[in-house]
Amino acid sequence: MALIKSISGIRGTIGGKSGESLTPLDIVKFAAAFGSWIVEKTQNPKIIIGRDARISGEMVSQLVTATLQGLGIDVVDLGLSTTPTVELAVPQEKAGGGIIITASHNPMQWNALKLLQHDGEFISDADGKEVLEKADKEDFTFVTVKKLGKYTTIDDYLDRHIQHVLNLRLVDKEAIAARNFKIVVDCVNSTGGIVIPKLLKALGVAQVEELYCEPTGNFAHNPEPLPENLRDIAMKLENGNYDLGIVVDPDVDRLAFFNEDGSFFGEEYTIVAVADYILSNQPGSTVSNLSSTRALKDVTNRRGGEYHASAVGEVNVVKKMKEVQAVIGGEGNGGVIYPESHYGRDALVGIGLFLTHLAKFGKTASRLRASYPNYHISKNKIELTADIDVDRILDAIKLKYKKHPINDIDGVKIEFEKEWVHLRKSNTEPIIRIYSESETLATAEHLANKIILDIKEVIAESV
Repeated sequence: MALIKSISGIRGTIGGKSGESLTPLDIVKFAAAFGSWIVEKTQNPKIIIGRDARISGEMVSQLVTATLQGLGIDVVDLGLSTTPTVELAVPQEKAGGGIIITASHNPMQWNALKLLQHDGEFISDADGKEVLEKADKEDFTFVTVKKLGKYTTIDDYLDRHIQHVLNLRLVDKEAIAARNFKIVVDCVNSTGGIVIPKLLKALGVAQVEELYCEPTGNFAHNPEPLPENLRDIAMKLENGNYDLGIVVDPDVDRLAFFNEDGSFFGEEYTIVAVADYILSNQPGSTVSNLSSTRALKDVTNRRGGEYHASAVGEVNVVKKMKEVQAVIGGEGNGGVIYPESHYGRDALVGIGLFLTHLAKFGKTASRLRASYPNYHISKNKIELTADIDVDRILDAIKLKYKKHPINDIDGVKIEFEKEWVHLRKSNTEPIIRIYSESETLATAEHLANKIILDIKEVIAESV
């Protein structure tokens, strides 16, 4: 069993003992902490909630709702929804904040509360620490019976989200319809199964083949959209009867594609392709985190734009995007953030933009993928004993490679001519995560292994 508290929310496995997993007591305490924080921030407290299709979702939602009402907060429940849908709804409904009940790509035994501020964006680091402190101190006061919050529902926000995508300036429904696309979708038995087929039909897709689109919460496979978890959709495409495969995670903020031949377009390349299309119509800057592919930088430079890197985490990407007024940004995990829509990862928006790009490209998805620089990322970690000073190790590596361009806003990232390696320490355990990228996977792995040897050398010298 597991319970993880962080500045972005609380997540854990359902069942077990309070304080060790995500039990009803933990849910109530954390919902009360966030609700109390919202009450302090606004004179008219109202919170939007929505959930993915996890089996535990309804139970968690009821606990959250009752707790917020007990604080005098009005609750607007979108029911089965997506993370970006709730993000859109918060400012549209003039709410003080939002709670998305989802554990994102985690397996079905997990659930979580993801916290939004009044503008529909995730709460900041400082605000998250305030919420955690309230939860630890149980610093909340409930209202008397005549001041209980109201509970209402809105059941059409997924449709509103679809219309929002159709209204985006760079989404071209006519161009998409003209290509008569045949598309397979895998929505891992969550809320994407409700909204993604509907979106595709609204965009004019000629044929939609649905895989695992029943929102039962019984995930048919590991819900993280990685190739090893997606064999069924790949096999469906291998027959050559479809133009594209689309995969989303349970809360529909991550987006991955498969080519018409069943090959993986590459989760890292979702943002690359979308950015290429945006930049072809609207010159400007782009942003991704330090652990994302350098292909975005290459494409941005090719289009005459300027690329910027942020620390890892959606909040950090958004902060950097605002700072440099980026026209598009995101993360290598398939997260597309399009400011003209809103500052949040949104698979629906990503699908609308990508399909427009593919339609106007006029060739196959595999040909589109081949038009971009081809890089491979190797992901590794090295476990350390608790007494080892991780910061000292990172400083030593930085000194060793001081002749190379180094970015230290989030760990240490070392740039080589066509390669990079990024070292980050874990916030919860003595681990250094080591990501490396090169034009071949073998070279990326070789680079990671070299850095691991350097780290071990530093450790040996300190003993």
